[in-house]
Amino acid sequence: MTKTHSIRTADPLNQHQRDKLVEAPRPRRRVRLLPARRHLPLLPARTKDAAYRPIYAVWELTLRCDLACRHCGSRAGKARPDELTTSEALDTVRQLAELGVREVTLIGGEAYLHEGWVEVANAIAAAGMKATITTGGRGMTPERARQAFEAGVRAVSVSLDGLAPTHDRLRGVSGSHAAALDAMDNLRAAGLRVLCNSQINRLTMPELPALLELLATRRVRDWMLIVTVPMGRAADEPDVLLQPYDMLNLFPMLAELSQHAKALGVLVQPSNNLGYFGPYEHILRGHLGQGCSSSCGAGRTTIGLEANGDVKGCPSLPSSEWVGGNLRDAPLREIWERGQPLRYTRDRTVEDLWGYCRRCYYAEACLAGCTWSSHVLLGKPGNNPYCHHRALEMQRAGKRERLAWRAQAPGTPFDFGQFTLVEEDLQESASTAGNHAQGGNSR
Repeated sequence: MTKTHSIRTADPLNQHQRDKLVEAPRPRRRVRLLPARRHLPLLPARTKDAAYRPIYAVWELTLRCDLACRHCGSRAGKARPDELTTSEALDTVRQLAELGVREVTLIGGEAYLHEGWVEVANAIAAAGMKATITTGGRGMTPERARQAFEAGVRAVSVSLDGLAPTHDRLRGVSGSHAAALDAMDNLRAAGLRVLCNSQINRLTMPELPALLELLATRRVRDWMLIVTVPMGRAADEPDVLLQPYDMLNLFPMLAELSQHAKALGVLVQPSNNLGYFGPYEHILRGHLGQGCSSSCGAGRTTIGLEANGDVKGCPSLPSSEWVGGNLRDAPLREIWERGQPLRYTRDRTVEDLWGYCRRCYYAEACLAGCTWSSHVLLGKPGNNPYCHHRALEMQRAGKRERLAWRAQAPGTPFDFGQFTLVEEDLQESASTAGNHAQGGNSR
């Protein structure tokens, strides 16, 4: 593998820390699968809510999975005991189309481990919606790739988080990196457009430039980058997570990475939790209509479905707080318009923000960015420390913020732990670098 010629590689760890973290045993947790959130109350109808329509849906078709990824918010592995039948899933496709959804991404677990995945994908395409899949790729054989294409799927995003040792460690299965590359080849051979998505954390961050070179050789044209946040299994291993001050090194590297990617024919797509409003916005998001970050679209332009029929405004949000209803209890349109959690981003204002985000110059435009990130980091939405602008402003004031791990997550799908946000003077911070457990002046 040849190194990228001009990109300054940023590494939040020294080699000893990295070796220690890679070699550390992965935490093993027994997952408790919770039943669907049934018979939730729906609020009275409002004209305002009928004006919002989701254009993009992410659907966890099954929780069954053949990997054990460290970032997996749903702790996927075993199927939920109450997952929708294929017949119920096909009726859900009809309701998604009637609601105005334009694209449906099937995820899991692994979508291809649901017995009716081909029928569901075919129904999505037949209803005039774009059918896509996100996969870890371990079982994306030539036959499955062909089935996807014949069902009407036209694009598949394969997850690749770094070079082989790092990827295999994070994905929990030896050989998963090679399998992901094989999946890309199988999908392309079947006629599908191949995309990639990658997690950014303390293990993957320095390998992003080399990963770009690898993706270019695989003719990947779209690359989604996502910051790992402490939900599900990621909450069990906080030392892998980026710290808020790591944004200071991450974003200059991403700007160079994005420009070099463009020269290679690869479009870098920052996810909504990678932000916000820093000096490189025009480079990272200049291709978007607004040309910069925007506030959270959960419940406004996006919708998430769990395999048991639970409906959320975003598939990543914690289920305990953000499920608005269940498909077995009410029509999808009613849940979308009348479920209280789905109304959150339609109603919130700067008065709902707190901490630094409440007083930020970009508060009205950003509204604390990604609701998922802020909630699982600090227990409630409205204050998001994973922000480049914020890190720069803290640095100018001689400060930095650090996340300190306080309590373990309970071990259920879409759970999260407890963190405290510690504000430190820069000159005093060297002794606590990388330590998530020490105290400080918490806020």
